[in-house]
Amino acid sequence: MEKHDRRSSGGSAAGTIQPTALDIYSEVQRGAAFREVRRRYRRFAFPAAAAFLLWYLAYVVTAIAAPGLMARQVAGALNVAMVAGLAQFATTFLLTWAYARHARLHRDPAALELRWAVSLETRQDAAPVPVPAPAPVPGLPPARRAGAPALRPRGEHR
Repeated sequence: MEKHDRRSSGGSAAGTIQPTALDIYSEVQRGAAFREVRRRYRRFAFPAAAAFLLWYLAYVVTAIAAPGLMARQVAGALNVAMVAGLAQFATTFLLTWAYARHARLHRDPAALELRWAVSLETRQDAAPVPVPAPAPVPGLPPARRAGAPALRPRGEHR
């Protein structure tokens, strides 16, 4: 059972049934293309998040369980704990880069294609209705221009 909006668009005959945006988005969500985009996301995000959390927990557990190992000097005043802590930052940046690359190569093209198809289905053929400017309110100063400094009453300073 589908719900439809019975309004006609500008270019179609009166009384034709037009699907609502909710109908279109629900249909897209049930579609194979949407499921594929979600599958590609999950296949990268869940293992990457699990690996990073395990790496972080290993760092914390090692710091608690083996303080002697973490205090071992690597070079000068640099010890194993500091190297592992800096590696956490490096891993964060590496994971961010890998996520952006994966999205750009594997998900974005399919997602953009899906977005384009949906925008074509949901667009209105009628010309957009112009929005009138708000009427000035008596007693209030006119709206200031974008980028202009705010005016303060005399004697009021920050």
